[in-house]
Amino acid sequence: MKNARQTAFDILTKIRRDSSYSNLTVDNALADSSFNATDSSFVSALVYGVLERSHTLDYQLSINLKQPLKKLKPQVYTALQLGAYQILFMDKVPVSAAVNESVKLVKSNGCSFAGGLVNAVLRNISKNGQCLPDESDKAAYYSVAYSFPVELVKFWIKSYGEDNAKGIMSCCSGRPPLTVRVNTLKTDIDSLINEFRATGIEIEKGVIENSLNIGKCGSVEKLDSFINGKFHVQDAASQICVAALDPKPDQTVVDLCAAPGGKSFTIAQKMKNTGEIIACDIHNHRLDLIRDGASRLGITNITYICNDATCYSPDIPLADRVLCDVPCSGLGIIRRKPEIRNKPLIELKTLPPIQLKILENASGYVKSGGRLVYSTCALNPKENENVCKKFLESHPEFKVVTPSFLPDDTFVRDGFVTLMPHINGTDGFFIAVFDKE
Repeated sequence: MKNARQTAFDILTKIRRDSSYSNLTVDNALADSSFNATDSSFVSALVYGVLERSHTLDYQLSINLKQPLKKLKPQVYTALQLGAYQILFMDKVPVSAAVNESVKLVKSNGCSFAGGLVNAVLRNISKNGQCLPDESDKAAYYSVAYSFPVELVKFWIKSYGEDNAKGIMSCCSGRPPLTVRVNTLKTDIDSLINEFRATGIEIEKGVIENSLNIGKCGSVEKLDSFINGKFHVQDAASQICVAALDPKPDQTVVDLCAAPGGKSFTIAQKMKNTGEIIACDIHNHRLDLIRDGASRLGITNITYICNDATCYSPDIPLADRVLCDVPCSGLGIIRRKPEIRNKPLIELKTLPPIQLKILENASGYVKSGGRLVYSTCALNPKENENVCKKFLESHPEFKVVTPSFLPDDTFVRDGFVTLMPHINGTDGFFIAVFDKE
C-alpha cells in the first residue's frame, strides 16, 4: 500500500502532468485510499503546501544545486520540493525523516542515481534554513517571500498598490476558512449555531448576515444539518454579491452562469422561495448539480435552462434582477486552487472579450428599473473595471450603484467593489452593480 508521501508525490505528478485541479485530484486520491484522518491530512498538507510554496522552494533548491532546476528529472524535482517543504515549513516532521523519505522517493520512482544528490541538497537546506534574495529588488524579494511569479507580483502592485499586493499574497497560503450560508427556508442562524455547537464544532458569525465560519469538522457533507438541507457551503464574497443583487420576493431573477448553484440558492432564500429564478449553464450535467442542491435545500422556485451565455437567447424572459458571475482567471481564489498562481498572465488576454460579450447579453434581459450585477472571482482590473467601463460606453441606460452595506475599508474604485482576503476575510472578488433607468 502507498504511504502518505508517495501518494502526495503521485498527486503532484498528476497535477503537473495533466494540468489537473488540485482540489479535485486530492479529493479523488484520498477517496480511493484507506488512509486514516491523520494520514489524509498529511497528504493534503504536503500537496497544497508544495503548490503554495513552489517559488519559495525553487529558490532554496536553486542556491543549493550546481545545475538548473529545469535539468532535473521531474521525479527528482518533486521529491526535492517535498523534502524541502517538510524541512522549512513543517515543524513536527524531523529533518531526518524528511531527508530519508525523500531519498526513498527518488529510489522507488526510477531515479536511484539521484539519491546522493537529494540527500546532500536537503541537508544543506536544513543547515542554512530559508534564504531570501536582497530586498533592493522588491518584486524578486516578494516573489520568494510570498511564493508568486515575479510577473504577478508586479501586476498586483501596479493594479492595487504595494500594501494591498502584499496583503493579498500574505493570505494565499494555508487552508481558507470554511464559510456556509444558513438556509433560512428551514432554520435560523441561532438554531443552526446551537446545532453545530452541540456536536462540538467551533462556529462564529460571518461578515454578512446569515453566514457562518466553521472550525474543523471533517467532511461537512456527512453532518446531519447538511444532509437535512439547513445550510450550503458558500464563501462570504458570493453572499455579499447576492446581497448587492438585492432580489425581492415574487420577482423574476436570471442567474446567467449559475452552476454549481450557490448564488441561486442564496437568491431563493432571499426571495422566500417565491417568484422565479432562471438558472442557466452551458452544460446539462452542471445544471444537475443545481437541481440536486436545490432539492436538498427545499428550494422549488428555480427553472433550469441549458444556455450558452455568450449567445443572446430569446427563451430567457425579461427579469427584475440579472446576475452574470462570468468565467474568469480565478486570481481571487488562489488560496483554494494554488496552481492558479502559476498561470502566465498572457493566457488571460482571451477572457475580457468573452466576459464583455456575456455582460452585453445579460443587459438585454434586464427590465426597465431592474438591476444587473457583474462579478468575478478575479483580482484583475482587466477582467473587472475595464470590462465594465467598456460596457458603459455603449449602454448609457445603465448607471453604476455602489452597495451601501459594505464592510469597513472595502476597496471601492469608480463605484466598483473589490473584496480582498486581507481586508474582508473573503475570497478575492469583484462586484459591479448597474441599475437600468
